[in-house]
Amino acid sequence: MLNVGILVSGGGSNLQAIIDKVESGYIKNVSIVTVVSSRPDAYALERAKKHGIKGICISRKTFSNIEEYDEALISHFKALEVDLVVMAGFLSILGERFTRAYEGRVINIHPALIPSFCGKGFYGIIPHQKVLESGVKVTGATVHFVELEADAGPIILQKAVCVEDDDTPEILQKRVMEQAEWEILPEAVRLFAENRLVVEGRRVKII
Repeated sequence: MLNVGILVSGGGSNLQAIIDKVESGYIKNVSIVTVVSSRPDAYALERAKKHGIKGICISRKTFSNIEEYDEALISHFKALEVDLVVMAGFLSILGERFTRAYEGRVINIHPALIPSFCGKGFYGIIPHQKVLESGVKVTGATVHFVELEADAGPIILQKAVCVEDDDTPEILQKRVMEQAEWEILPEAVRLFAENRLVVEGRRVKII
């Protein structure tokens, strides 16, 4: 059984997508043992509660530096024997201590096709605003392994989504979630659980 810990900050729709795939049996031999929110009012915590998953808020604001925050997260995940950490709309920054402790065992969903519209400051609605400002015809979502540099880790899965002429950032954000994020993030968890991801340099091969 693979123990999974999920990091969240908001509504938790990506969390729900993973829960649904686990409960349906599509993702096998996986147990979501904890949901950690950076905000106490995140609806994702309510989603976790509804499915009998223990949720907790560990806020960056309550720690004096990133090292202390990293240690708090590491201690929590180690106590629950977490094997894989999933950043499912988590807006706090993880430090070097955490990324080293869970190297190769942290994945993140980003709402654009990396290496476009990504990196520091590209979170929430911002990537979608920048996509529309740029005039590109295709956007999407990316699941990647997490490294210290934002959105720079090896790419696991990507899915493209068309940009429509009458899109607003909010409409585009919703379409990217529904057509891409909710599909490829659970799929990446499934592939990891089945030991089918092999990292060779900057490339991730699915075996």
